Amino acid sequence: MSQQCGVGDFYIKNKGEITMKITLKDGSSKEYSEAKSVYEIAKDISEGLARVACAGEVDGEIVDLRTVLDKDCTLNIITASDEEGLRVIRHTASHVLAQAVKNLFPDAKITIGPAIDDGFYYDFDSQPFSREDLDALEAEMKKIIKQGHEITRFTLPREEAIKFMKEKDEPYKVELIEELPEGEEISFYDQGGFVDLCAGPHLMSTKGVKAFKLTASSMAYWRGDSNKARLHRIYGTAYNKKEDLKAHLERMEEAKKRDHNKLGREMELFTTVDVIGQGLPLMMPKGTKMIMKLQRWIEDLEDKEWGYVRTKTPLMAKSDLYKISGHWDHYLDGMFVLGDPEKDGEEEVMALRPMTCPFQYYVYKAKQHSYRDLPYRMGETSTLFRNEDSGEMHGLTRVRQFTISEGHNVIRPDQCEEELKACFNLNRYVLKVLGLENDVTYRLSKWDPKNTEKYLGDDEYWNSTQEVLRNILIEENVPFVEADGEAAFYGPKIDIQAKNVYGKEDTMVTIQLDCAIAENFDLYYIDQNGDKIRPYIIHRTSLGCYERTLAWLIEHYAGKFPTWLCPEQVRVLPISEKYADYAKKVADELKRNDVDVTVDNRAEKIGYKIREARMDKLPYMLVVGADEEADGTVSVRSRFEGNEGVKPLSDFIDQICKEIRTSTHSFRSFPARFLLFGQSHIPSVS
Repeated sequence: MSQQCGVGDFYIKNKGEITMKITLKDGSSKEYSEAKSVYEIAKDISEGLARVACAGEVDGEIVDLRTVLDKDCTLNIITASDEEGLRVIRHTASHVLAQAVKNLFPDAKITIGPAIDDGFYYDFDSQPFSREDLDALEAEMKKIIKQGHEITRFTLPREEAIKFMKEKDEPYKVELIEELPEGEEISFYDQGGFVDLCAGPHLMSTKGVKAFKLTASSMAYWRGDSNKARLHRIYGTAYNKKEDLKAHLERMEEAKKRDHNKLGREMELFTTVDVIGQGLPLMMPKGTKMIMKLQRWIEDLEDKEWGYVRTKTPLMAKSDLYKISGHWDHYLDGMFVLGDPEKDGEEEVMALRPMTCPFQYYVYKAKQHSYRDLPYRMGETSTLFRNEDSGEMHGLTRVRQFTISEGHNVIRPDQCEEELKACFNLNRYVLKVLGLENDVTYRLSKWDPKNTEKYLGDDEYWNSTQEVLRNILIEENVPFVEADGEAAFYGPKIDIQAKNVYGKEDTMVTIQLDCAIAENFDLYYIDQNGDKIRPYIIHRTSLGCYERTLAWLIEHYAGKFPTWLCPEQVRVLPISEKYADYAKKVADELKRNDVDVTVDNRAEKIGYKIREARMDKLPYMLVVGADEEADGTVSVRSRFEGNEGVKPLSDFIDQICKEIRTSTHSFRSFPARFLLFGQSHIPSVS
């Protein structure tokens, strides 16, 4: 809707002249005696600014260039060099795409077409789109852009808007309008006779879309609901300059090379099978080996270095457990339920677990604990199940069954600060060892104060718990953002975020403060006075989801993993079959030293074997022939130094074992346990 301001807000200058004052970004101001649109003000500032203007920012709100201002305000003219300006260009490009689709495929029904990070998409109820279709649509879009249609905005009352879209036979737009309140005025944009329901903002003309590309097509569901209509989505991107578009497309080509969904399959780390099901990846031997290495490292790290005890709990439970925890009320749609919930009470209803916390609470409850026993840190390598929407699943990053380095720390209120810091520093330690510490951002995930029925606790509870986590992030001196509505239903979170090669962000690791759930499970400890006291719970992961982390590692390293993590660390290459016995002897000696090694005994030329080993991104190749067998040596070729020359086998074993051993221990100077036993106190947040 356009931003209109009241005449009563004008102030009176000398001689009774009515004037409004527009304060610009640089602190200067403009005064006008009549209402002006954002575009008119940009033109008054300079013709050049008006030509590159995409939108306006009025008192902090992004508005259309057509928005009329008639009172005092601050104004920043948004151009393509601003992130919001690019979003306007991309949103306009999505409308040009929709017009092109209607021109070439008149029976297609339009739905929604937002700007997104790095581009835009539009969903259509239509036939699937091939690459040839996308090429044809690009050509049609260029025609529309060259025609330079003026983009105009108009509004209709709600009932007229519904009638208007019904006449155009656009049922999805009708549905969107019908969900708006009675009496609402609805905005539309018209470009050369193509009209779309939209709140804007948009460019002034289709000529403003100067560089674009349609990048892909896929299937989608209306409103993201797999029970609703199956649609076909077209993705694209747009920039203000052709060179910016070219640079983006080059980045996307590099991203494709690193895409874990492609590279992971090529490297035989994982696969998927339709008859098994979507979101249920099969880990191949190499991928399994990598996850085993990560799991063993994390379990040893938590148990031996950070004071955790290990649990193993069931993969399912009766609905009663989830009702006590609150998950039945707050998370049922995300669970796989075995049995009919409508007959709950008449027959036993079970559910696969979406999290481990309620199970570990009963491990804690199995014996009485005193204040001296806390913190009590329980770790588990947990297999979990979540009923993700089919449209959301992708490779290893969004799946229906996954394994997580989950843990729950039962603590006294006075231990809250140091234990949260310890969890945070464990996360940072793990990231540093994996070489991922520079890939992440930090988010304070808060409740949604406008939708409080989703959560346990009141305003005071949430404000106080959120402040505790905020202080941790500030004290640890990491930049972070705050996000309403991203908290768990029982408490706020510190989420460590990372983006995949295409820019999509996921939560990799999380720390959650829970000062409410102990009441539900009657958890307590005995304090110094013999009284029963409710503990706090920290829900946390150290590595996060193993499958998602593996995807992250594939993309970060482009498959060239650190030696300690490689599923195949060494390949022995005999020059001919005459040296197969010596190759086996070399491999056996490496295996005795816990090195993952294979022998390539194929009847191929040595040059071919070396090239293939390079393609497989192996850290080391050991070429062996007559001289090596006679001298007990190996000819070393590495991914790091190239041809390292001939070395005694014992020297190479010392070299690689040291490399493997120190990789997960080379950051011991990073603070590991210094926070675990402090005595600092913060006020109770219960």
